[in-house]
Amino acid sequence: MSRKKPSKEWLQTQNKDPYVKQARESHYRSRAVYKLQEIDKKDSLIKPDYCVIDLGSAPGSWSQYASERIGANGRVIAVDILPMESIDGVLFTQGDFTDEAVEKAFLQQIGADRADLVISDMAPNLTGIRVTDQARSMAMAELIYDFCHQALKPGGDLLIKLFEGAGTNEYRQLLREHFDKVMTRKPGASRDKSREFYILARSYRL
Repeated sequence: MSRKKPSKEWLQTQNKDPYVKQARESHYRSRAVYKLQEIDKKDSLIKPDYCVIDLGSAPGSWSQYASERIGANGRVIAVDILPMESIDGVLFTQGDFTDEAVEKAFLQQIGADRADLVISDMAPNLTGIRVTDQARSMAMAELIYDFCHQALKPGGDLLIKLFEGAGTNEYRQLLREHFDKVMTRKPGASRDKSREFYILARSYRL
């Protein structure tokens, strides 16, 4: 089945977007990198020698940025259902992180010391039906929360994309059960019309 062509309005928005232009002129693979960069600068999120897990990593701009920030002794371990071109210093697995076999292999890569940080810019495949899309987004967020119990070390952090709507307040409460701080971030690179925002949950505890 052929992929639907981008709309004229979408193309115009892309061409006028300063973050798209900036990404094209840099080595980064998408404008999404500037969302992570802004949050990192504000909150000192990514530090040298960290082990960072990037869930839903393709096309790879968040993994690119994280690998630069952690230095030679850190690790970025990424996973996505979609293929992703290789990045120096990034260990990539193609597959669904909720699949038992993929998760098992992924956790072995992380190791017994666990990760310092889990980041996710994932969004579900959108149907255009707002209620359905919101429910899918929150279901994915809950799976990421469950994954943190397997992969995140005590004191570790989670950065996750959500969409404003039903279930987000309940999700914040869920995070507070195992994180000391739960904060909302809306970086400048998030488009004004978008309902997306990010939750930064800090200092994981068992």
